[in-house]
Amino acid sequence: MRKALLILILIVQFSFAQNKQILYNFTSIPQSSLVNPGADVSYKYYFGMPLLSGVSVNTGSSSFSAYDLFASNCVDFNDKVRNIINKSSANDKTQVNEQLEIFSGGFRVGGRESQSYISFGAYQEFDFLMYFPKDLAILAVDGNQNYIGKSFNLGDLNVRAEVLSVFHVGFHKKLNKKLVLGGRAKIYSSGANATSTRNSGYIYTAEGTGINMYTQIVESNLELRTSGIAKFTKDEYDGSIPRDIAHNTFFNGSLGLGFDAGITYNIKDNLQLTASILDVGFIRQSKDVETRTYKGSYIYNGVNPIFDTTDEPGNILDDFEEAIPEEKLYTKYTTWRPVKFNSSIQYSFGESRYDGECNCKGSGEKRYLNDIGAQLFLMTMPNEPYVALTAFYKRSILEKLDVKATYTIDPYSNTNIGLGISGTLGKLNIYALVDNVFEYKDVTKANSLAFQFGFNFIFQDSKE
Repeated sequence: MRKALLILILIVQFSFAQNKQILYNFTSIPQSSLVNPGADVSYKYYFGMPLLSGVSVNTGSSSFSAYDLFASNCVDFNDKVRNIINKSSANDKTQVNEQLEIFSGGFRVGGRESQSYISFGAYQEFDFLMYFPKDLAILAVDGNQNYIGKSFNLGDLNVRAEVLSVFHVGFHKKLNKKLVLGGRAKIYSSGANATSTRNSGYIYTAEGTGINMYTQIVESNLELRTSGIAKFTKDEYDGSIPRDIAHNTFFNGSLGLGFDAGITYNIKDNLQLTASILDVGFIRQSKDVETRTYKGSYIYNGVNPIFDTTDEPGNILDDFEEAIPEEKLYTKYTTWRPVKFNSSIQYSFGESRYDGECNCKGSGEKRYLNDIGAQLFLMTMPNEPYVALTAFYKRSILEKLDVKATYTIDPYSNTNIGLGISGTLGKLNIYALVDNVFEYKDVTKANSLAFQFGFNFIFQDSKE
């Protein structure tokens, strides 16, 4: 059981990041408006291929790779685990975000010369965040025998997870040649939520008087809040967990509201500033809610106890459960979405003019073949914000074929090279975006991997 717990803790350190730096301001892709509602995109109308217009998979680790844990190098597995724990810290985090676009579309409103657009859609999302519980990992591997006098921090337990669907409608308008503004309203439907971020306390062991005598102190203030999950833990439950979570996510979930906002400002014809703020919102967790608390103090003086039913020393386990009881509450609670902020500055050069049908970039008649710039990404987290900085270069190879290269520094890697391509064949737009391209030569040693792809149909006025 102890080894299984450790493997679970380590495996979930592989993470999914929410930063979509290749997609951001890649305006030949309609989905770029999802990361900036004020992106300078234009079309008569478009629609995404259902379930295939936006698929993203990302994985990474802030402190180790799969090779460190599973390499066949004659190192004992327990030693590998200890090496990983020793080089990790309580500030190492796991971030998981997966999105699957169910449907999407958009259209121009107000006539042929209008610069106003409405977009809409729905997507399924999975969020996960966990800070590495280093003290708990040490206890799980070695126990406290070699750590007399050390205080193990229970506040290291800091985790949240959620499965939800998002229905959204957006509007953006190009006010003039310089300024584009946009916003998006969102309705969240949470199918399952688990949050444990308000924890504190410690476990402390000191030497007592006499041989093998110890004083153990446990101060516990632990809390786990769940919504949409409690029924799955009951003995009488005989349904299908994936099916029931999917049903809750789309039809019977806890509801919430949120919004996105974005701006594009053309300082000059070839100098552009953008910014966006995403997921400013909340969910009122109200379906199948349950909060479990473990609060109290326990002091034990005597030989080091073993807490199991086979070799239980007296009534120690009963005393422990009485001192730190499990209590259940059934009150509603509110969770806030992780807020994301993007900003970029872009310089364009190599002027060109296109007279073709696809005019997805929304920059007027004057176009440039090359774009270079930098992007900043921030996201709120319980302990400290997630920060990533990206430098990028974008090139229009053909009238309907664009490529983008990025270099990103983030908490997971200092060598993240990304590549993206977007092409339009007739009305069909196809795009593919890949992060950490050099890591694919040996994925077992990779600290992070990511890719995203999608298919859209884009329609323009015949004379554009």
